[in-house]
Amino acid sequence: MNNTITNRQGKTLSIQIEGLDNAPVLIFSNSLGTDKGMWDPQAVYFKDKYTVVRYDTRGHGKSDVIDDTTLANLGEDVIDIMDALNIQQAHFCGISMGGLTALWLGLNAPDRFKTITVANSAAKIGQLDAWISRADTVEKNGVADLVNTTHSRWFSDQFDYQHNALAQQTIRSLALTPAKGYANSCRALAYADVRAELPELKIPTLLICGAQDPVTTIEDGEFIRGQLQNSELVVIEASHLSNIECPDIFSQELEIFVYKNQ
Repeated sequence: MNNTITNRQGKTLSIQIEGLDNAPVLIFSNSLGTDKGMWDPQAVYFKDKYTVVRYDTRGHGKSDVIDDTTLANLGEDVIDIMDALNIQQAHFCGISMGGLTALWLGLNAPDRFKTITVANSAAKIGQLDAWISRADTVEKNGVADLVNTTHSRWFSDQFDYQHNALAQQTIRSLALTPAKGYANSCRALAYADVRAELPELKIPTLLICGAQDPVTTIEDGEFIRGQLQNSELVVIEASHLSNIECPDIFSQELEIFVYKNQ
């Protein structure tokens, strides 16, 4: 079921709900420049056992572009979705930007989540100046230049992204991402940094890293694990969008972790 909810700022977020009623809830959060379609393999994998909720992050897909976006806003949108759907607790899985959202939620709303999964992400992604520069460039010139080079960051050389339907669909989603929505998220990431707060994170956390990820590295995952009391780390032979490059392994690792922490 495709639907929308209205967040606390009065803006519309696009959501998709699949799977069983009255089952444990899995919420999936997309990466920068993608949409909820990136989670198609995971939705198919989990819908026979769980309620699967995915959404377009603000400024992406069919969700509204919202100015002055911060990491806190990204997290609050998830809480607003859960409240609108009367979900008291969920398992949350986010990749890249969605992984930072997961960390924020684990720190700021731990009572609402049984687990968080932080895939291909970091407690701080990239550098402030680079994010601001990218935001300014995209606002001025659009996302076309990013589309032309994105495969080298998202997928490894060993992955035949040109003949993978979901990979191509995901690259197209970047081409369709509103420049303003993309830029707003860049600015949110520029200032997003939860490194100092990590020791406060107590709920079970799964860290998924891509062995060939040039954006958020295994070292980024190891740093998070070193700060947490209750975490596991797995490495997948993939680049940045590991859930697309290795969907079966990604889903299996997530299922094992979620099942242990029902």
